[in-house]
Amino acid sequence: MTVGSFRVGLDVTFDLDFRTTKSSGVLLGVSSQTTDGLGIELLDGKLLFHVDNGAGRITTEYQPDVEADLCDGQWHSVSAQKLRHRLELVVDGKKSQAESPNTRSNTADTNDPIYVGGFPEGVKQVGLSGSSSFRGCMRNLRITKASKTTEVHFNKALEVKGVQPLSCPASPPAA
Repeated sequence: MTVGSFRVGLDVTFDLDFRTTKSSGVLLGVSSQTTDGLGIELLDGKLLFHVDNGAGRITTEYQPDVEADLCDGQWHSVSAQKLRHRLELVVDGKKSQAESPNTRSNTADTNDPIYVGGFPEGVKQVGLSGSSSFRGCMRNLRITKASKTTEVHFNKALEVKGVQPLSCPASPPAA
């Protein structure tokens, strides 16, 4: 599904909760069709947060202690914050960060849709490594920019092929 046109700019924070049993999938991405973009994805059980301000991609990752920790069917909270040329990722209360050596490149110039849960074939996403659609549940997606928080209402978002915004598989039975 998509969320309008969005300008990443200097500073932005994405907060969301997800649950899945799959080890890879795109949580969200926004990208110009040239060099700038931002993406959050699960890749082989790790959660990655990428930003490209036009001078090369910066990535911070959350590597769980147990390989399948993020794909255990339980809810996990994510806060991904871009502050100019620095990234901060907090997953279930554990923080990781990264910084670009190019401190003068600090704005991601996008005016493009935010794709949530996947993106259509043929659409370039410079802020993502993978292209697998997310399979699972997401809730409480909030975007904060310049102290203004926008809650994304999944029932008002546009559906994208392969991404079902109002479906949520049942959680696995408790062990």
